[in-house]
Amino acid sequence: MTLDISLYGIVDPQIGKGRSLATLARAAADGGTTLIQYRAKAADTRAMIAEARAIVAALAGTDVPLLVNDRVDVALASGAQGVHLGREDMHPADARALLGPKAIIGATVKNRDDLLALRGQPIDYACIGGVFATSHKDNPDPPLGLDGFRALRAEARDLLGDLPVGAIAGITAANAGALIEAGADGVAVIGALFGGDDPLRAAKAFVPILRRPA
Repeated sequence: MTLDISLYGIVDPQIGKGRSLATLARAAADGGTTLIQYRAKAADTRAMIAEARAIVAALAGTDVPLLVNDRVDVALASGAQGVHLGREDMHPADARALLGPKAIIGATVKNRDDLLALRGQPIDYACIGGVFATSHKDNPDPPLGLDGFRALRAEARDLLGDLPVGAIAGITAANAGALIEAGADGVAVIGALFGGDDPLRAAKAFVPILRRPA
């Protein structure tokens, strides 16, 4: 599977509201979502593995990888294609040693210290956030805003080179284009993809906004 972070959908029970996360993920993939993350902060390990396996099965044939938030063990057990790690999660080098060279490993960047800590680490992409206010994740830090994102993205280019860097938190079809212009290689989206009744249609609305000119 190839890595394309341009439209990065995040599914979790909070946004699912009882709906099948596997069904939501497949609909988003069919609409143009290029990467899916499964996040379930409060779920027990067995439930997470079962849910992740269901999403992997639903995405079969789409060329859209599934990453698991935080949990390297769940990614290994479920057959997911990788993980997304925060600053308190497993070290990227340890995750790489467990998951192998073909796994996709992403990391969260909130400030310059995070960038310095990730320099030279075996990650495949980074996500800067939170960019805007969001109700889908508790975030003690104030939103970066567009200017804050632009400044941190420039530092990421200096410190991480050509590594793909996306934006996360509070992103909609209305503000995604401005983030691409500010240097984002993609956007990670939760509510604007899965908060409504039709994630396929929601994903399709993002696709032309994220398409870079040739």
